[in-house]
Amino acid sequence: MSTAATPGAATEVAGASAAARPVVGARLCENCGTPLIGKFCSECGQRHHELPIHHLGHFIREVTEDLTHADSRLWRTLGALLFRPGFLTREFLDGRRARYLPPVPLYLVLSVLFFLIVALTPQGATIQRPVVAQKGSQIVLTPFGVGAVSAARASVICASFHYTGPFAPRFNANCVKALSGNRGDLTDNFLHNAGRALFILLPLLALVMKALYRRPPLHYVEHLLFFVYNHAFLFLVLGVYALLTGFGPTWSSSILHPVLWLYIWVYFYTSMLRVYGQHWFRTAVKLGGLVCAYCVLGSLLGAATLLYSVITL
Repeated sequence: MSTAATPGAATEVAGASAAARPVVGARLCENCGTPLIGKFCSECGQRHHELPIHHLGHFIREVTEDLTHADSRLWRTLGALLFRPGFLTREFLDGRRARYLPPVPLYLVLSVLFFLIVALTPQGATIQRPVVAQKGSQIVLTPFGVGAVSAARASVICASFHYTGPFAPRFNANCVKALSGNRGDLTDNFLHNAGRALFILLPLLALVMKALYRRPPLHYVEHLLFFVYNHAFLFLVLGVYALLTGFGPTWSSSILHPVLWLYIWVYFYTSMLRVYGQHWFRTAVKLGGLVCAYCVLGSLLGAATLLYSVITL
């Protein structure tokens, strides 16, 4: 027994068939082949270029537009990161994320750029061999600076550390190599490993912040996000500072240095106020506790990074 199709069902089927058929002469996305409506593909998001990209003038125009467009996520994110403490963290937690660059890629890119700037600026170029200083009966090894000692003297200095931990023979041999070998070997290795150490520092600081802000209880990831954004800010502002002092006049560092550290203090304090919303005095006390945690954890990780840098030299 046959059943007649209702008009509504027939219309629905016809509409589906029409949608399935490609439109003759329609523009197709060059990436996935989806018919285009507007400048961007609704399937993969790729932008459609009316003119071939292999023309140099068109290529330069497209790149300039992407970088300087008023709605560019790059400039909106960097501007907020530099001048609006805690704003990006608050926006992310409140669900407003599409207008800004993702936090973890932002952190990674800015960290790479920062260490690249440090290596290329005049201050970074003058960082050569470790400096060995004598303070009374204590020998102090400073991984940054200019200086060198003979191989015999380096052997005496390295033996004075009395290191008997893992890879002790390798440490002693590389210690001598670092003090009397090629310029910048230990410093380059230390800077290379410092980025990894900072990435380890973030989860530890998030645990400290979770202990400081027990009421109201927040998720661990929220504290971690706070430090991802704030350390991305540190990489950005310290990178700008390195460029200004490295290629600017010699007197610029004496002016910019106190301004930089004052701004970092104000930035972190304001960021904690905006993200956590507690009273200004309680926030100031907790900022002091956070600074203590920074000093302790930073010193331990710095020593571990220096040790690892010597072993892996």
